[in-house]
Amino acid sequence: MNDTDCTVCQTRLHGYLDQQLDPASAAQVAAHLSECTGCARRHDELKKLKLSVRQHAPYYAAPASLATSVFAQRSGTPRLLQRWRQWLAPAFCATTLALAMVLYVATPGSEQPLMDEAVSSHVRSLMGEHLNDVASSDRHTVKPWFTGKLDFSPPVLDYAAQGFPLLGGRLDYLQHQATAALSYGRAKHIINVFILPTAQADTPRHSETIRGFNVVSWQANHMRFVLVSDVEKSELEAFSQLLRDGA
Repeated sequence: MNDTDCTVCQTRLHGYLDQQLDPASAAQVAAHLSECTGCARRHDELKKLKLSVRQHAPYYAAPASLATSVFAQRSGTPRLLQRWRQWLAPAFCATTLALAMVLYVATPGSEQPLMDEAVSSHVRSLMGEHLNDVASSDRHTVKPWFTGKLDFSPPVLDYAAQGFPLLGGRLDYLQHQATAALSYGRAKHIINVFILPTAQADTPRHSETIRGFNVVSWQANHMRFVLVSDVEKSELEAFSQLLRDGA
């Protein structure tokens, strides 16, 4: 990998981590990271730094006296302005609280690094020749292949009758865990289904778009499911419902 490629990749890393790149640029960065250990190491360092800042940076609430100081009166302030201050101070505090809640909700949660990794793995699987370790539409061939390779048994089902044929499976590695990756087809599209164990409680399905790809995730039966594809959002959600019902 030449120095020019590394330079371009590193100038795009922050945009890549912040999901600000267009799909084509994101795919180029992901492909480079899969081949260049130096840039991949830099990517991991930046991702850890970003997560650490989000989790550990101190937060200082504005003191209650702030509203008072904002509306502090100078000598000779008209009585009408004083009445306005008494009315606006609570409104100011309420607005500040509402803004804080919006920022809190908008801040990505601890699941975001997993979703980012899943999207990157999906892109890599499409750009090389490693979509499947075991290529088969027979679930009785794919499911036993994982035996001894994982410390859990992923559900493997075929939905060819519903228009989502099983293509095969492979081993992947997400969030420092060995992960089952199943591939399904939908017309000319590929759907990657990542399955990994979790000790957390069940969660409902959640849909989002990351770097131009649709992502659906949920937790059930001590397993975490993450679906990634460029199929229409409604189609991916329909397929996720089939998986959730069948798992």
